[in-house]
Amino acid sequence: MKESPGTTGLILNEPLLWEKGKKGRYGFSIPRRDVDFFPMNEDVAGNGPDFPDLSEVDVVRHYTRLSQWNFGVDTGMYPLGSCTMKYNPKTNERQAGRQGFAGAHPLLPTSLAQGTLKLMYALQGLLAEITGMDAVTLQPAAGAHGELAGMLLIWAFLKNKNQTRTKIIVPDTAHGTNPASASLCGFRSVPVKSNERGVLSVEAVAEIMDEETAGIMVTNPNTLGLFEENIIKIADIVHSKGGLVYCDGANMNAVMGVADMGKIGIDVLHLNLHKTFSTPHGGGGPGAGPVCVKKQLEPFLPVPRIMAKDGKYSLADDFPKSIGKLHAFYGNFGVMVKAYSYILSMGAEGLKKASSLAVLNANYIKEQLKDTFHLPYDRPCMHECVFSDKKQEPNKITTLDIAKRLIDYGFHPPTIYFPLVVNGAIMIEPTETESKENIDLFINILKQIVKEAKEDPEILRDAPTHTKVRRLDETAAARNPCLTG
Repeated sequence: MKESPGTTGLILNEPLLWEKGKKGRYGFSIPRRDVDFFPMNEDVAGNGPDFPDLSEVDVVRHYTRLSQWNFGVDTGMYPLGSCTMKYNPKTNERQAGRQGFAGAHPLLPTSLAQGTLKLMYALQGLLAEITGMDAVTLQPAAGAHGELAGMLLIWAFLKNKNQTRTKIIVPDTAHGTNPASASLCGFRSVPVKSNERGVLSVEAVAEIMDEETAGIMVTNPNTLGLFEENIIKIADIVHSKGGLVYCDGANMNAVMGVADMGKIGIDVLHLNLHKTFSTPHGGGGPGAGPVCVKKQLEPFLPVPRIMAKDGKYSLADDFPKSIGKLHAFYGNFGVMVKAYSYILSMGAEGLKKASSLAVLNANYIKEQLKDTFHLPYDRPCMHECVFSDKKQEPNKITTLDIAKRLIDYGFHPPTIYFPLVVNGAIMIEPTETESKENIDLFINILKQIVKEAKEDPEILRDAPTHTKVRRLDETAAARNPCLTG
């Protein structure tokens, strides 16, 4: 192995600003005052915030050094499975930063917010077209919020029909937040196992679907990176018993322009704009989880809804069947601007090509590494592939050891130990934005790590060794968490 993005490098220590500051330092010069001096009340002055005194260079170096401790998608490949962590074009950031968008106050009257309302209205239409659904709400702030909205819509739909149903079917390959979203709406989750091909079987769903079941929550493609190939027949079974089909669309990056969710039987679908549609994902920043529905669920969408008439846009609340309001004001607007910019700049063919390349890259990794790691489902995948550490067990090397060693080589680890249906799972999603050269380097480093596991396993057990912080005692951290900082 001659090449690697990682290096021992310079890792600079950095104290807290309060330890770094010295009395009398200034970062700027205050203009000469043009009013008389007036002393502040001692009670107020003595209880003010304890800001450190810092020079400009103190502040610049502090935040620069902290940034060098971080790893982001602008630093390198982020191969997390289940969470699409692709590079996001900077042009979309520029559009969101335009003064008319970034400076628009959420309390503006609609007469002064026509541009923002027009953009949101147009984005709703584009998302409906991309997914094959009929109507969209942009209010939910993230994926799990979208899940909750979807469950509330199903609950409201059934209530409107004077039906009380108590159960929701949740596959073992669904995203982990699905059962919680169902429970918040009063439903009891009924688990169903995937078959030997890693997808739901028609028979398994037919066996548990009854008139007490409100519907099914399907993640498609699922968390094994496989398309639910029986989804049309499964949807027919659920619909025949009066239930609805919810689809977790967090993995939409694999099927844009390829799968029509409306035609395959989906009634309600959430999207992650902060995964598929260009907002940088992770780090606690704002997300957006729009929900797309078929016509029968449209009356129950959250209010206010954006309406258009004679070229004018307004926010309307007069929808008596609505589930109500889900978000202060209307949602995380900056995320919507980035998504709108991304969709327009890519176009229909560009979005379809992005999905095609994401699937191609994942299958390339699967084929290149299936002799290196155990591959529990040896079949074409979608946007991600799932391996396990079964082949490394004889050397007593675990998935965690492999992930930690990747850090020494300069790569962010993939998702590990998820999905739970694969013991010791290693879940890799390269996305469409990584070049073949980067992917080959990632593959070669993983092969090198497996070689180390055989020849010198202690290297992996001690990893990472080149980082600011060495491997933590995760068991002790879980049992005795430090909550005071």
